[in-house]
Amino acid sequence: MRSYDPYQQNVRRFRLSEVFIDQYRDKEVPWGPLGYITYKRTYARKLDEFEPGVSGTEEWYQPCRRVIEGMFTIQKKHVASLGLEWFDVKAQRTAKEAYDRLFNLKWTPPGRGLWMMGTKFVEERTGAGLFNCSFRSTREIDAKGGYLFRWIMDALMLGVGVGFDTLGANRLTIKEPEWTDEVYFVPDDREGWCKSVQVLLDGFLFGQKVPKFDYSKIRPYGAPIKGFGGTSSGHGPLKQLHEDLTELYNNMIDKEIDSTTIVDTENLIGKCVVAGNVRRSAALALGAYNDMEYLSMKNDEEKLYSHRWGSNNSFHAHVGMDYSWHAEQSQKNGEPGYIWLDNARTRGRMKDGYRDDDINVAGFNPCVEQQLEDAELCCLVETFPAKHDDYEDYLKTLKIAYMYGKTVTLVNTHWPETNGIMLKNRRIGLSQSGVVQAFNKHGRREVMNWCDNAYEEVKKLDKMYSDWLCVPRSVRMTSIKPSGTVSLLNGSTPGIHFPEAEYYIRRIRFSADSDLLPTIEKHGYKIEDDAYSPNTKVVEFPVHEPFYQKGKKDISIWEQLEIAAQYQHYWADNSVSITCTFKPDEANDIRSALEMYETRLKAVSFLRYEETGYVQAPYEPITKEQYEEMSSNVTPIQRIKTEEAGKGTKFCDGEYCEL
Repeated sequence: MRSYDPYQQNVRRFRLSEVFIDQYRDKEVPWGPLGYITYKRTYARKLDEFEPGVSGTEEWYQPCRRVIEGMFTIQKKHVASLGLEWFDVKAQRTAKEAYDRLFNLKWTPPGRGLWMMGTKFVEERTGAGLFNCSFRSTREIDAKGGYLFRWIMDALMLGVGVGFDTLGANRLTIKEPEWTDEVYFVPDDREGWCKSVQVLLDGFLFGQKVPKFDYSKIRPYGAPIKGFGGTSSGHGPLKQLHEDLTELYNNMIDKEIDSTTIVDTENLIGKCVVAGNVRRSAALALGAYNDMEYLSMKNDEEKLYSHRWGSNNSFHAHVGMDYSWHAEQSQKNGEPGYIWLDNARTRGRMKDGYRDDDINVAGFNPCVEQQLEDAELCCLVETFPAKHDDYEDYLKTLKIAYMYGKTVTLVNTHWPETNGIMLKNRRIGLSQSGVVQAFNKHGRREVMNWCDNAYEEVKKLDKMYSDWLCVPRSVRMTSIKPSGTVSLLNGSTPGIHFPEAEYYIRRIRFSADSDLLPTIEKHGYKIEDDAYSPNTKVVEFPVHEPFYQKGKKDISIWEQLEIAAQYQHYWADNSVSITCTFKPDEANDIRSALEMYETRLKAVSFLRYEETGYVQAPYEPITKEQYEEMSSNVTPIQRIKTEEAGKGTKFCDGEYCEL
């Protein structure tokens, strides 16, 4: 974490006036059909975190204030630390516009930003909590050993998704540890859990001493976790992780570490993090195109259901390669994903030709919208072109969204190597969601013109703000993320993906003891026991898609790939996240499609399109008549009084990138 000088430390927080905020306390929010419930379930923090003794959780006007004040406080402190000029009148004017556009859901921070921006955790402990995703290479495992997996676990426990590679394979021989009777009392914090994993792994990787782990200091199951939020899982998941890793590495003693062991190590860590009440764990493994053992890992069903579900597995593809075998695998289970690292290293927008300013790219985040160097983090922010009536209005929103992204690059983390990369690159991911809605509202050609022209405007903004802040210009600035949870707030389609249908049921899962359920039921929404998970309820929401022309069942893989390629050409200088759905009669086209688009994309994955097919599917197409009947039985929910805090989305909150 950056050590600020005394002058900077004494800088007052940026504040919006109560008079300004009062205008929004009871103002109607343009929620999507699931917007308010999704917000309360996911992003509303407890009020007593900010005002001790105050009951309830945040209403929308409050996290908007928290985000904007947190954003401008970071700017103000950075400016003060360098002795630069700060004009509060100008800042207030911009902050009010930023607040209004956020309140009206024309832009949003990523889920991590909605949950963490403006909290004491970020301001006092580490800025890492603001970032969605990261990448970590294992190339230096022979020097850094277990620290690499400590870093990965630390990131996952903070809610940061992790991409990682298998380049550490065959770089060292696994040894018998020196088991000792020394006792290691695992501290009751994130850092202590992660350090214990490093201690254990270094025993096997370097033949170092391994003590006996004592878990007695870890708080019991269900105890609250202040600061970051959530409740304790107890020591069980960590103890199980130690046992699982010991078993895995005992079977590898005197053998060279291989790619599958690297992936299994991360997967077991991810399993622990999920059990540790973070709810999900997003990871992407990046292996070699010809490593058949790695590419076939998920064929082992026992290990798949045990822990290998914990990562999406992709490979380093090469332009001109034979895709036959890989395309056949994609037809079966949607893996592997395809990542053309050389395209990422030598291209921004495809329109702009060769660039050598990002040549050190090592991999991608789990949803592959951000190309990253080793130990680099994703800084994402989202805009919604369909929520704007004209280009000029969209530019005003884009300026605010850019400012948020650039501001987040000003914070430091507790990882020195990450700070070094972030200070240099200042990479942001200015994204769009509701792209198909924008096509239907404004026309495809017009939206592409918006993208092309707006990218040039973003470049101008970056020069202006980088000069003012005295920081490097951002190495890359734009991307397309597969937004899932955030896009639900205003009813946008996720990223560039098509909607399910014009009318459909969207099912959302809640804990069976959620304080939200009685109010949801009172307003007429159908609630059922989850057919797959105990202590879980499923709520059905009827949805009518605005500006509808066609849905997933109507589109070909060629149209989807072409949209992705156009966005990679005109908008994204990072990457476009695309999970291309294919119907059975298109399966044999995947190889040809890869050959045709290998020079126009940086990454792609494929997933077989299935109409409902199973009970309580997340999406279920319905008729107009069914929609109208369901809608007639429900009333909109405006406010819910609850003591149940949201959970905060972790990492990329994409529609398809998580398993």
